[in-house]
Amino acid sequence: MEFGGTLGRVADTLAPGLLVASPALRDPNFQRAVIVLVEHGPEGSLGFIVNRPAPVSFDQVAELLGLDPSPEVADLTPVFTGGPVAPQSGWILFDPADVHGSVLTNAVSVSERLAVSASRDLLDAIASDDRPRRRLLALGYAGWAPGQLDGEFARGVWVPVDLDDEIVFETPPAERWHAALTSAGIDPARMSGSGGFSA
Repeated sequence: MEFGGTLGRVADTLAPGLLVASPALRDPNFQRAVIVLVEHGPEGSLGFIVNRPAPVSFDQVAELLGLDPSPEVADLTPVFTGGPVAPQSGWILFDPADVHGSVLTNAVSVSERLAVSASRDLLDAIASDDRPRRRLLALGYAGWAPGQLDGEFARGVWVPVDLDDEIVFETPPAERWHAALTSAGIDPARMSGSGGFSA
């Protein structure tokens, strides 16, 4: 397993933000997905699914990387399938409010209360002292080629929603899809399978 990668930042109205799959999106990789969109621009788009628990635990990931976290740390570090691209890679989405020093050096600020890092130093910090308190580990990511995501928007398969760190870190994973749509004033029960809204 690799831990790490690089992220740039592209200023765009969609990123940072949440992408919420509409009922029209039938791809099993993304059905009812909630994605933190980190980058969206001329070179493509990148994000992380934050409502699909991975089939492995933090303990298992830590063992592969030679870490020995306490049971409490492992229990409080959820692991998600971040997307179908590079599933062997690991990324930490976290609240930078209670983290300082070198562990922030390679982190990409997504919003005031959410950052992304592929730093092994940050993973070591989590394993040793349970900080940052609000965090999740994403295995893999969701990626789109230039123009691809815009085409999917045109087909109505994604709903853009303002980024809300409470949904990402505090809402139970099974409720994040509904919560994200509701936060945008959308009633999920009125959405049709064609991507629009039912009358």
